[in-house]
Amino acid sequence: MLGSTPPSSAAETVLEGSCLCGGVRYQYRGEVNEISMCHCTQCQKAQGSAFAAVAPIESARFTLLAGAGLLREYRATPLKARVFCGRCGSPLYSARDDLPGVLRLRLGTLDTPVTCAHRHHKFTRAKAPWFDIADGLPQDLENA
Repeated sequence: MLGSTPPSSAAETVLEGSCLCGGVRYQYRGEVNEISMCHCTQCQKAQGSAFAAVAPIESARFTLLAGAGLLREYRATPLKARVFCGRCGSPLYSARDDLPGVLRLRLGTLDTPVTCAHRHHKFTRAKAPWFDIADGLPQDLENA
């Protein structure tokens, strides 16, 4: 859907993921180099939780394996599409029109375990009052 996936190398990381109903399945050939927990109010609403755990990934390395017809998008802001499964509602990724080479993958949809040393919280001024951030990771206090 988002371009052809480059050929794999023996040492390449391959991550797989899916939505809740399993109708949408995807693969990402590459590393997760950053994980952010976004606490903006839009992410809270979109996830139904205190924050969204996301990672920027290269769109050219992301391949839909199944379920392209199930994908739906919602635009709460003009330049950003939030893409989800139209059957089960699982949020899968977001894409900005002004950053066509990058997707922000929703990490809760990964089926492959992933670790990353570069983790941080974003927009913590808007965080849910009932959630305490106690993990010691850096916090960005800017407003969303």
